[in-house]
Amino acid sequence: MRKRVLARLVTLSILPVLMAACGSPTVTETAPIEEEEPTAEAPEGRALVFGDISDDPGEVIEGTQPLADYLAEHLNDYGISEGQVRVATSADEMTEMLKNGEVDLYCDSVYPATLISDTSGAKPILRRWRYGVEEYHTLIFASKESEIDSIEDLAGHMIAMDNPYSTTGYAMPSAFLIDNGMSITIKQSANDPVADDEIGIVFSYDDENTLQWVLSGLVAAGATDDVSYDLFFPEEAKEKVLILAETESVPRQVVVAGPEMDGDLLEAVTELLVNANEDENAAEALEAFQTTEFDAFPEGIDDALNQMRDLMEVVQAIPAG
Repeated sequence: MRKRVLARLVTLSILPVLMAACGSPTVTETAPIEEEEPTAEAPEGRALVFGDISDDPGEVIEGTQPLADYLAEHLNDYGISEGQVRVATSADEMTEMLKNGEVDLYCDSVYPATLISDTSGAKPILRRWRYGVEEYHTLIFASKESEIDSIEDLAGHMIAMDNPYSTTGYAMPSAFLIDNGMSITIKQSANDPVADDEIGIVFSYDDENTLQWVLSGLVAAGATDDVSYDLFFPEEAKEKVLILAETESVPRQVVVAGPEMDGDLLEAVTELLVNANEDENAAEALEAFQTTEFDAFPEGIDDALNQMRDLMEVVQAIPAG
């Protein structure tokens, strides 16, 4: 809601000067001007800002603005006058937005959410059920036409993963391979050489790319999450792949609150999000946000994030070669 600036209009009436026959000016007096009573201004407020990281701001705003508006409508008593959406192009930019108070709420998968919250001082507060899913895990798969039957067979070969900030497309499968005694190295291209005693990682930046690279033989294996595999991989493609391993599960997404959000506002926002799935007025906003509900971490926030911080230590030590 934009702040209205109210201006008092004062109309000055000047009667023309009448000239007498002798040339002496005669001025007719005007009636006193009645001033309008000043109108009280609407209370000032600020926007509640949702943030996201994307190279498609229009899509993000379309999906997120309804939820930002829904929250803002219920937060007038906490100084919130409207909902806004801000889109960053990188994790570093989102970190700065949270630090500077430009973003109040941010949702992402556990790995980038933990990285960004630890760096910015933001606070993870809730779990987000995206696409109706509360948790997910990684599947490592290979083509049935290859000679790869287990993760041990991946030594000397290349595996395609999503991107360096992906939870199930990079952090979890990498940590899983390392925990199982594999040595892995990040490569720049699928055609880079891979030593016999290592597994090369190449980023595909898309699950569809990962699938095609595996089926075409460009890479020996790929990593994706079970939700994408179940919902988006064609049935004919799934018939051609072999699941080599599955990792443990983690929360589907995390809601992060900015470091400057005060206690009362934070409590109100948390309560609104947790109860949104029971409010019919929030149904369209949740659907647009691809979310069925928000809830507390069953095992507690600390346990969930400590699990990811342990993975972060492992992943951040992976060399590039």
